[in-house]
This record gives sequence, structure tokens and C-alpha cells, in this order.
Amino acid sequence: MFVQPRNRTALHAAGSTLALIYHQTVYNLRTEHRNAVIGLLLTIMQTVIFLSAFLVIYVVMGIRSSPIRGDFMLYMMSGIFLFMLHVQASAAVSGSHSVSGQLNKHEPLSPAVLISAAALGVLYRQTISCVAVLWMYHVLVSPVEIENVPGALAMYMLSWFSGACMGLVFLGIRPWSPRGAKVVTTVYQRVNMFGSGKMLVGNMIPNIVLPWFLWNPLFHVIDQMRGFVFINYNPQKSSPTYALWFALATMMVGLLINFTTRKFESISWSAAE
Repeated sequence: MFVQPRNRTALHAAGSTLALIYHQTVYNLRTEHRNAVIGLLLTIMQTVIFLSAFLVIYVVMGIRSSPIRGDFMLYMMSGIFLFMLHVQASAAVSGSHSVSGQLNKHEPLSPAVLISAAALGVLYRQTISCVAVLWMYHVLVSPVEIENVPGALAMYMLSWFSGACMGLVFLGIRPWSPRGAKVVTTVYQRVNMFGSGKMLVGNMIPNIVLPWFLWNPLFHVIDQMRGFVFINYNPQKSSPTYALWFALATMMVGLLINFTTRKFESISWSAAE
């Protein structure tokens, strides 16, 4: 009972780390709500309410058909699903742990495990929500037809990965300025409400306005997603490689900030919150 287990091989170490990530992910999901089923239903309802709100906005604006030849609801869902996944992944990772957290006192856990578990928890919830909404729409309203399923899944995962990488940067800033990091995270989410281009079609954006969107990796991911979903749309003003390289660069910057912060971070810093 008092013997500390040690990993004998690299394979054993990898298995132990994956087990820790799995259990921490389950713990994060269960803390959202006592009942796992109700927690998932609340996530699905959040997505449905978000879709309904944007549908009302489109109807008020007089837009009742998709700018792309295809299903209007599928056009909306292709943008909203990626937007919610991206911003929720960034928010979850940015608040995944702190030096004063109780879980950090347990030796097997590490920041990498807590960050991975926070990101995977968002991916799990949002994937279940997307599948449930698509299934209900397919059964109750109209059949869902996706032209290139592997490409659409790749853009879905890229949206999650880029959001988690942005969260790493916010997580590194948080110990230095907790309130400032919260403000920056909130501002990033609000800017993406319009800067992600989920309400627009990339090919139809005027060149004079295009620089407002081109900096944002989520804009590229959503535009490319619609290229994979609809057979009649070919994205010309976005690039999936830009979003990938942006995410990798952001991940490197976030890791550097976190490694530097960990050398100086103290429990007493939390007293200023």
C-alpha cells in the first residue's frame, strides 16, 4: 500500500498517462452535472438554442435560403458547430488548472494531463451534441448529405485543436494577470462571433473587408468545412494549411509561456485574485 508505483518501460508510462487523462476527463464531465445524461442533454439544448437564435436572426434579416446551393440549416450548422467547439475548447484549456488547485497536490497528475483532459472533455460533449442534432434533423426534417465526410471531420478536429492551442496562450497569461486573462478570453470569444465568418460565405466577402477575417484560423476552418460539406462550393479565399500552421505556432508560444511561468509561479499569487 505504501509502495509508489514506477513505470518500467516507455509503453507502461504511456499507458499510465493515457489512463490518467481518461479518468481526469471523466471527472471533468461529471463535475459539470451529477447526472451524465442530463449534462449531455443540457449541452444538446445549448446547441439547439444557439441554432434557433441564429435562425431567428436570419429570418429577421430576410435571409431564408442558403448563399450556397444546398440545405440552409446544414449551412448554419457547419459554422455554428465549429464555432462552439473552438471557443469552448479555448475556454476549457485556459481554465484547466492553476498552481493553487487542489488536484495539483496529487503526484500522478501533471499540467499536461489536466490540459489534455479539459480539451478532450469539450471534444466529447460537443461531438455528442453535434451527432444528436444532425441525427434529429436527418430523421425529423430532411436527410443530411455531406459531400466529403473525411474532409469535414478533419476540419472539425482542426477547429478543436486550434481552439485548444489558443487556450494554452490564455492559460500561460492567467497566473500573471488573472482578471486580464479572463477579459482576453472573453474578448476572443466575442470577436469570433463575427470574425469567424460563420454567418458569411468566404468567396462572397469583398476584398476590402477580407483582411478582417483572414487573420482568424476559425474563418479558414469554417470556410473549408463548407467546401467539404457542399458539392457546389469551392473555397477560394481560405486555406486549411494556414489554420494548421497558426495552431502549431500558437501551441509553441503557449508552451513557452507556460514553461516560463511555471518557474516563477507561486501559490501566493492567487491571493491577489
